[in-house]
Amino acid sequence: MGTNVVIGYLSDQLPTAGAAIIDKLPGVISVITRIELLGWYNASTDQLSKLRPFIDSAQIYSLSEDIIQQTIVLRQKHRIKLPDAVVAATAIVYNHTLISRNVVDFENIKGLDFQNPWLW
Repeated sequence: MGTNVVIGYLSDQLPTAGAAIIDKLPGVISVITRIELLGWYNASTDQLSKLRPFIDSAQIYSLSEDIIQQTIVLRQKHRIKLPDAVVAATAIVYNHTLISRNVVDFENIKGLDFQNPWLW
């Protein structure tokens, strides 16, 4: 799951259909998403009360050599930022669907199963 989806989900900003599907999915994120989330949320009790349980229950993929190599390939073939390349590489390596609103960077990556929950 991409950072923007987690933020939208925890902030109740996803469309109803998207939120209903996300409710049923396991929390699987890249270490990059974890870093971005913790950097995005400030120290307010309300925000952290939603974020902490999500992160604590999520499966978080760290950087492995396979992810690093796939990230390099993606950066060579596509003009995407390093964090986005790591998130996409993680999804590819672990054969997961990447759920994100970031259509521009992800929709044309061959081998990446990509879904936008704002369109569900």
